[in-house]
Amino acid sequence: MLSFETKLNKIIFLDKKRRKHVLEHPEMKNQLNKIKETLEFPDEIRESLYIKSIWLFYKFYFNTPVSDKYMLVVTKILNKEGFIITAFFTDKIKKGEIIWKKD
Repeated sequence: MLSFETKLNKIIFLDKKRRKHVLEHPEMKNQLNKIKETLEFPDEIRESLYIKSIWLFYKFYFNTPVSDKYMLVVTKILNKEGFIITAFFTDKIKKGEIIWKKD
């Protein structure tokens, strides 16, 4: 199991099952470093509109396997820890309350 520390000092886990799920998408092959960077140095963190414990970490990358896109890492936060639900590249930031934003 992998663990990462987020910008807001939460410890986020990525278990084998979730890792396999994320890496099933061809564009996510060899992207674990970007997942780590997105959690540690995001451009923005938002709370899901529907579930307050779901936090969305975004970081913009140029020249991804699918052009210029945001890496989105979807996490479930439980106090000081959490886990990755999924991660993928996306065109835009979704609506939701901003938890933290880069200056």
